[in-house]
Amino acid sequence: MTSWSGLPFVRGTSPPYVAAILTTALSDDPVDLAGYEEAAARMADLAVRIDGYLGMEFARDEHCGITVSYWRDLDALRNWREDIEHVAAQRDGRERFYLGYRARICHVEREYEWARPPDLVPTTTDSANE
Repeated sequence: MTSWSGLPFVRGTSPPYVAAILTTALSDDPVDLAGYEEAAARMADLAVRIDGYLGMEFARDEHCGITVSYWRDLDALRNWREDIEHVAAQRDGRERFYLGYRARICHVEREYEWARPPDLVPTTTDSANE
């Protein structure tokens, strides 16, 4: 059962803040993608250490990735963009991992959320155990 606290949303943000949206088209070549998952995980671990980091949400399939990172302000985002390890990962992205990408930087002025009450979330059953 999914609960409110189990939903994959960044918590604790309060506008105004900055969102960086990175949409990527991944390479189709397995050689190009060698090390991609590890690099993505490393960047997620590294971002947490940047002062002003608020959180990250992402979705990915075999062809496209969308990562939204949230930052206190543009200075915090700039510090992330200029981090030496992140700069190296950006280079790897351009040289191997991505066919292309688009980055969008946004000022978040308002946020709200909704979730189905836990008592209305359907439970899943494993038909093999019935």
